[in-house]
Amino acid sequence: MANASVEFSKGNVSIDNEVIAQICGIITTGCYGVVGIANASKTKGITALLIKDTYSKGVNVYVSPDKKISVDIHIIVEYGVNIQTISDSIISNVKYHLAFMTGLEIDSVKVFVD
Repeated sequence: MANASVEFSKGNVSIDNEVIAQICGIITTGCYGVVGIANASKTKGITALLIKDTYSKGVNVYVSPDKKISVDIHIIVEYGVNIQTISDSIISNVKYHLAFMTGLEIDSVKVFVD
């Protein structure tokens, strides 16, 4: 999988997908109603709540050939909160802050509630 890169007048900066995933995890867990990032285990069919050191396991980052970023985020939400509102908040926050911090163009952010 290709890493994202930002072009400047004096050269390029390459940003590892792991870094982008960590940034998305931190932004997401700062949103109201999010209990944590979820790691959907395909082999065991269970979802585990991830601690701060492993944010990237619940976040998938894709870089398109035209260098646009797509992010899939798996979350666990607090009981009784509006899932649509939380999802909209996460999408808005991740798009804004990720573009601001990295200078990358964000194509899409998808939120999966596990």
